Amino acid sequence: MAYATINPFTEEQVKTFPTATDAEIETAVGKADAAFQKWKNFSHADRARILQKAADLLRENLDEYSKLLTLEMGKRFAEAQAETELSAAIFEYYAKNAEKLLQPQDLPVADPQEGRAKLVYEPQGIIVAIEPWNFPFYQVARIISPQLSAGNTVILKHASNVPQCAAAMEKLMLDAGLPEGGFINLYPSHSQLATVIQDPRVRGVALTGSEGAGAKIAATAGGALKKCIMELGGSDALIVLNDADIEKAAKWAVFGRHWNGGQVCVNAKRMIVEDGVYDKFVELYRKGVSALRMGDPMDPNTTMPPLSSRGAVEDLKKQVSEAVAHGAKAEEVPLEMPNKGCFFRPVILTDLDESNPARRWEFFGPVTMLFRAKDADHAVEIANDSPYGLGGSIFSQNEEKAAELARKMDTGMVYINHPTMVKADLPFGGVKRSGFGRELIDLGLKEFVNTKLIDIVDIDAPF
Repeated sequence: MAYATINPFTEEQVKTFPTATDAEIETAVGKADAAFQKWKNFSHADRARILQKAADLLRENLDEYSKLLTLEMGKRFAEAQAETELSAAIFEYYAKNAEKLLQPQDLPVADPQEGRAKLVYEPQGIIVAIEPWNFPFYQVARIISPQLSAGNTVILKHASNVPQCAAAMEKLMLDAGLPEGGFINLYPSHSQLATVIQDPRVRGVALTGSEGAGAKIAATAGGALKKCIMELGGSDALIVLNDADIEKAAKWAVFGRHWNGGQVCVNAKRMIVEDGVYDKFVELYRKGVSALRMGDPMDPNTTMPPLSSRGAVEDLKKQVSEAVAHGAKAEEVPLEMPNKGCFFRPVILTDLDESNPARRWEFFGPVTMLFRAKDADHAVEIANDSPYGLGGSIFSQNEEKAAELARKMDTGMVYINHPTMVKADLPFGGVKRSGFGRELIDLGLKEFVNTKLIDIVDIDAPF
């Protein structure tokens, strides 16, 4: 596996990193385990001070960190700044809340003779984090903040095209005062990663990535009897009902589909619009997409950056071609495109009938699928006709009705009058082929702890 920084705007190779040796892998696992033996005994206050320092360092050096995000995956600089701040907010959230969220819980018992029962939450050891390139800092912060707060240590295998971001996160935590070995970045091969996962000192695996990668890693973790959580792909539906504020809904739809270059698992990839407002919505949506501006991601006027790699462009082209071959109509929005860089013009797909397999694919880039719904129930039916179940949204001025419809959507998250969001204090996760497990807030904090029962029983109590 080649770990290399290739600027998506210039397509120039900036820096390469060697794959780890087997000796480095063994040393890293040993260091992470040795660090755990000490870190698990740190007080919550001491852990919190380190996490807060990490948040402070990110904010103090916001532009420096953000430029690295733009360099390695082509993210618009403004969005890179927002990601860096979000990462800081996640560190800060756990610095402020982890101790309270991990307090022992007294259990009500039916009979006093059952004893005084409580649950305590204890760290288990090394967690392996396998993270994607689309949010190089946020994805890492999202897993290491709760796991370090819980007293676990973490080994990171980041995406091969963001090696400098991975190294920067490791340095950040050391600079914040985390003991050496508490968080280790590695550049392993696939076989070496499997070896790490199978090591008995590793107690859990967290992956955010593609469905294919998740299936392989989950199989490896399952074979080693390790708990894992999987945050995988998504094809979020954005439902627009007849009573929605159409102009605002269309603006949010344009943003929801195209932020981060359309390379987000919770992008609004499928627009499902009630018949009464379909034509008006499509007119406004097309106008909004046509106003996007391709260009240098460091230019504040750019609203449509390059994709992360040349491979991402070619994969998306192939998907669109196959969708058309199965009967879909593709409209390429004729944005002015730079003569260099990994750019892909936005595409709007229509006429995706039920026999077209593309309607159930994830398009990881600026490709929109449009569906006309007969009514609100039909819209939910179309939304649920997907192997994915990550996020989704419903636009309606009747918030109670929208919330009722949200209960019928087979997804992990539903937002009313807003595309799916990512925040430091909201949980994240999905169902079906979008994965299992939850990250952030207390749900993510307790994914890899030992929820231990301690029951103090009178010695003379009956069995």
